[in-house]
Amino acid sequence: MALFGRSDKQGSGKPGEWYYCLDHAKVEEGPQCPSKNRMGPYATRVEAEHAMDRAAERNREWENDERWGDGGRPEEQ
Repeated sequence: MALFGRSDKQGSGKPGEWYYCLDHAKVEEGPQCPSKNRMGPYATRVEAEHAMDRAAERNREWENDERWGDGGRPEEQ
């Protein structure tokens, strides 16, 4: 018996929510894969289909953010 939380391997999620599964590189409806292996939830299938594009865009924004200096730490204000 698990001491904390649920013992199932899927994690939380609800049918009607869309996820991008990192293991299978595909969109899934509802909690099909463990939560550690998916991005989301997204409101629509289309949003989930573009999860990796959005993550790459956010990474580029972060890498080019002037508030971050050498070594990945915020500069003193």
